Amino acid sequence: MDVTNQTRTGRWRAIIKFAWPLIIANSFWNLQLTIDRMFLGSYSTEALGAAMAVMGVFWTPMALLQQTAAYVTTFVAQYFGAKEFKMIGPAVWQSIYVSLFGGILLLFLIPFTPYLFDFIGHAESVRALETQYFIALCYSALPTALVAAASGFFTGLGNTKIIMAINCVGLVANVIFDYLLIFGNFGFPALGIAGAGYATALANWMAAFFGLYLVFIKTHETEYSIRSGWKFKPDLMKRFIKFGVPSGLQWALEGLAFTVFLIFVGRMSNGSAALAASSIVVTVMMLAILPALGVAQAVSVMVGQHLGEQKPEQAEAWVWSGLQVAVMYIMSVGLTFVLFPGFYLSWFHNDQDVELWSQVSVIVPYLLMFVALFTSFDSMNLLFSFALKGAGDTRFVTLVALTLPWPLMVFPTWLMKDWNGAVYWAWGAASVFVVFQSMVFLKRFLGGRWKQMSVIH
Repeated sequence: MDVTNQTRTGRWRAIIKFAWPLIIANSFWNLQLTIDRMFLGSYSTEALGAAMAVMGVFWTPMALLQQTAAYVTTFVAQYFGAKEFKMIGPAVWQSIYVSLFGGILLLFLIPFTPYLFDFIGHAESVRALETQYFIALCYSALPTALVAAASGFFTGLGNTKIIMAINCVGLVANVIFDYLLIFGNFGFPALGIAGAGYATALANWMAAFFGLYLVFIKTHETEYSIRSGWKFKPDLMKRFIKFGVPSGLQWALEGLAFTVFLIFVGRMSNGSAALAASSIVVTVMMLAILPALGVAQAVSVMVGQHLGEQKPEQAEAWVWSGLQVAVMYIMSVGLTFVLFPGFYLSWFHNDQDVELWSQVSVIVPYLLMFVALFTSFDSMNLLFSFALKGAGDTRFVTLVALTLPWPLMVFPTWLMKDWNGAVYWAWGAASVFVVFQSMVFLKRFLGGRWKQMSVIH
């Protein structure tokens, strides 16, 4: 789509039209996590805190796999823009092979799980819950990666509405399995926090089967060689790994840094309350950032397609329009964090441990103020990092993820974990980090090197 000659509002409408199915799809996926935590919050506040810590640990290897598989989006977009349609099928197959290899490999983490959470050192009761949940989640790795591969195919083509259907299947299945397996309804075993993990795995398998069925329909074979392109192609796989792994590493490295950040939060003098409060605000934050993420994904696709067409000026126009839409939205939502914190806190209310909940209810409103600032600048991070990755500038994005979070967020949190009000100092450091990172990505984007990049040649 040519946006360079449209009015500003016309470009905004074009962005929203392209991005809204991705926003809804991401909402379904993140709503799965939120529903998990809301069910677990009803089950026990301690389980809620344990689930947040586990997702941080699990997300590090899972993000590497999922986001590497998802980088097929850029290959599909650039091949589509360059009108090399018969290369799209083989590119999707390389993503599927990565998904299969990585998904099986993650199962080998299961025997080491108890030792991992012993090392992390949370309270003994929390460690038992963390171990159960992590083991159950390991079975979700393979289907999650396959969903990313299938979704990447449709996203790269610009057919984003199908992504909603795939994620909707996962959401509905997850709610049903949560209800059955966490509490033991309708004769199913009451597995508690482990049930939430197994529910995620089963739901993602259903979404994966549905997504791959849609990918391999006959029409896609005719247009993109989606069935006949199954052969392993060393040269294509080499390029897929070269660009895809750094893209996945960005998410993994940021996830690792945030995981260590949460570990230190859990080791504060009021660690159980600080961790549960952080779990709540991170869950809210993940939901709030979804529209900005959807816009960033749309921008990445259009950057890829227009660079494939050798039209970098149109790619740049999409980025600036996307940033304007994302910032207007996220600043409006951030205002609600400051004005109506009780609304968000009510989602997770639990009277089982009155003393713990009373501490959490005091901490959360203050953390939401930090989250308002965090999300505003994180929307810039998403837009510029996705734009750079849509061009193929994945190594720089990974270098930023490797170097910035530790000195700006993690190390200060470790230094301050025994201070009075340590959880507030920690989230202050996290806010400083995200502001600085957004400036780094902005400078890289303005430098313009991405305009000469390509992943397909």
